Amino acid sequence: MKEFFKVTDLNKVFEYTSLFPCVKTEEVSLSEMTGRVLADDIVSDIDLPAFSRSTMDGYAVRGSSTFGATEGNPAYLAVKGSVAMGESPDFTISTGEAAKISTGGMLPEGSDSIVMIEHTEVLDDTTIEVYRSVAPGQHVVEAGEDIKKGEIILSSGRKLRPQETGLLAAIGKETIKVFKKPIIGIISTGDEVVPVDEIPGPGQIRDINTYTLSGQVQEAGCIPLTFGIVRDDYDALYSKCAEALSQSDMVLISGGSSVGVRDYTIEVLSNLPDSSILVHGISISPGKPTILAKTQNKAFWGLPGHVTSAMVVFKTVVHPFIKHIAGMTLQNTKKWWLSALLSRNISSAQGRVDYVRVRLFEKEDVLWAEPILGKSGLINTMVKADGLIEVGINTEGLDKGSKVEVIPL
Repeated sequence: MKEFFKVTDLNKVFEYTSLFPCVKTEEVSLSEMTGRVLADDIVSDIDLPAFSRSTMDGYAVRGSSTFGATEGNPAYLAVKGSVAMGESPDFTISTGEAAKISTGGMLPEGSDSIVMIEHTEVLDDTTIEVYRSVAPGQHVVEAGEDIKKGEIILSSGRKLRPQETGLLAAIGKETIKVFKKPIIGIISTGDEVVPVDEIPGPGQIRDINTYTLSGQVQEAGCIPLTFGIVRDDYDALYSKCAEALSQSDMVLISGGSSVGVRDYTIEVLSNLPDSSILVHGISISPGKPTILAKTQNKAFWGLPGHVTSAMVVFKTVVHPFIKHIAGMTLQNTKKWWLSALLSRNISSAQGRVDYVRVRLFEKEDVLWAEPILGKSGLINTMVKADGLIEVGINTEGLDKGSKVEVIPL
C-alpha cells in the first residue's frame, strides 16, 4: 500500500520558486512588444520632450509680461512672429513680446509660458491685448519634463502594456530584449478520460482539463503545448512525460496525483532523470494532493484530476511559478484583489487554506461576494464564479458581512 502524502504549507511551496531558472531571452520589434516581459533595464538616451513645447493654441510670452492683466486692464504685447509646427523658431521673445503658437509648437527662446488664444484679442498685425495673466511654465511642457536623459525608464521584469510600448516608441527603441514566452506542456491522464469528439461511455468523461489549463496558460501570457490523454499505464506515462519535458519549460499533468493504486504520476516523476519530489500534498482545499517536482531544472506539476481543483491550483499556486520563470518581477499580487462583503456565513477547517468560489454582485453601492458551493468536479461552479476568496489556515470560518479580498478569475 502506498504511503499517504504529507502536506506542505503553502508559504513553503512558494519558497521553491527560486529553484527554477527564467526562460531564455530574445529580441522583438516594437510591434511585438506589448504583453512581453522586459529582460533588461531601459535607459533613455534622450530628454523627452527634447524641447519646451506648448500645450495650448495661443501666444508664447514671458509670464512677467502678463502680470496684473485683466479685462479692464489688459496687457499690450508686440507680436514678434509665429511658430510653424515642426520647426525651430529663429527669433527670441523679450519682455512685452509674443509669438503666435499652436499646440505642440516649440517655444521660442526667451518665452516661458503660453497665453491661451481665448484670453487675447488681436488689435492689428503687430499687437495683441492679453486679458489674463499666466505664470512661468503655464501651459508648457518643459524639455525633459516627461523623461530625462540617463534615467531608467523601465526596469527588467516588467510586463509591457500599450503605454510602455508607446514610451519605447517615443525614445526610438525599435527592438528590445524580452524573455521568451514560456512553453507549458499539458498532459491529461486517466482510463476514464476520452477526447472531446467522442461520446463518453459508462464511467467515462470528456477531457476538460486540457482546454481549461490551456486557456489559463494563455491568460498567463504563455504558450500551451498539449500532449493528449495518457491511460493509466506506467510506461506510457513515463514516455509522454519525457517527451513533454524535452519540449516545454514547465509541465502540468492533471489526474494521478493522489494515492490510488493506479496513480502513477508520483512514480514517474520520481524516476525521471535528474528529478526530485519537492511537494506531495499542499495544505489547501481544493487541491490538497498537488505534486511539485524539480525535473531537469524544470517545474513538473501533478495537478488534481477534478477540473475545479486543477483550475484553482493553477490560479493560486502554479501561476506565481510561471510568472517567475517568465522573468516577471514578483510583486504583491494582493493589491489587485477586490474588496467585498461576504453575503453569508462559510465554514472552514483549520490547518489548511480554503479557496472558495464566489459570485460578485452590487447592492446599494456595496460590492458583495456570494459563495458558490459545489464539489470540485463541477465545472459550472467555475463558470458562475467571478473570483476566489482565501480563508486563512488558522481560520475556522467567516461570518456574513465580513470584509473579504477577492482574487479575480
